[in-house]
Amino acid sequence: MSGHSVTVPDDRAFASFKAESLCEEGWTVTYNKGNITVWSQGLEEGKSVHKIKCRMVCKDVSADIMYDVLHDIDYRKKWDTNVIETFDIGKLTVNADVGYYSWKCPKPLRNRDVITLRSWLQIGKDYMIMNYSVKHPKYPPKKDMVRAVSIQTGYLIQSQGPNHCTLTYMAQVDPRGSLPKWVVNKSSHFLAPRAMKKISKVCLKYSEWKQRHNPGFKPWLYPEQTTLPSIPLSELSIQHAESLENIDESSLAETHEREDILRQKQTRFAESDDLKR
Repeated sequence: MSGHSVTVPDDRAFASFKAESLCEEGWTVTYNKGNITVWSQGLEEGKSVHKIKCRMVCKDVSADIMYDVLHDIDYRKKWDTNVIETFDIGKLTVNADVGYYSWKCPKPLRNRDVITLRSWLQIGKDYMIMNYSVKHPKYPPKKDMVRAVSIQTGYLIQSQGPNHCTLTYMAQVDPRGSLPKWVVNKSSHFLAPRAMKKISKVCLKYSEWKQRHNPGFKPWLYPEQTTLPSIPLSELSIQHAESLENIDESSLAETHEREDILRQKQTRFAESDDLKR
């Protein structure tokens, strides 16, 4: 998401996101194994972090279950072992809200957090969830964390049958800090498949869990159920990465010879980043 004013994505924005999610022209395959494929795209002008896309074919998960799992914040608190704190701040429309998410990072990295405007839409057999970073006056960056920036992140879920769907995840996220961008770009390519596999596994357990935890409560499907306070768009502004403090994490090696070690250190960080909201 670009520009200087906060907007709630409209039908054209969702159509554009879907088209880009399905398009393979201009993308390079970096991983293709089993039911998962990962692509990357060359750097955009003025951007330091690659855009990546990961697609998984799920032959044992329905599209509606996948959609519920990606929305259900209470279930995330159960299966996301990296989460520190996550909550919804307020609603903008019947299909858009603002939320907070923070997650653990391995030392010597500081933990990360993010404030995002999230919107969602179902059209026929397609389900979409998108988010981008915003600033909220009541939730400024914390001294003990690094505020990450979601330039654009989203999911496209497409039903392929009663118990069969495809999940496409597309993201351009800047974790900030002085972490070498080549580490972020490299790690996201091989950790995205791991994150997708985890989502697939937790989907299999969701129905049973939900039956025991407020089974009828799904405000992403039934907006009249939400208890969130309304937030005026005027309270929000775009979170630009360059406006944030560049936290020094220079104790990390910045040479490619240390790539294998850094990959191990980044596993929890990047996996959580791929799974966030």
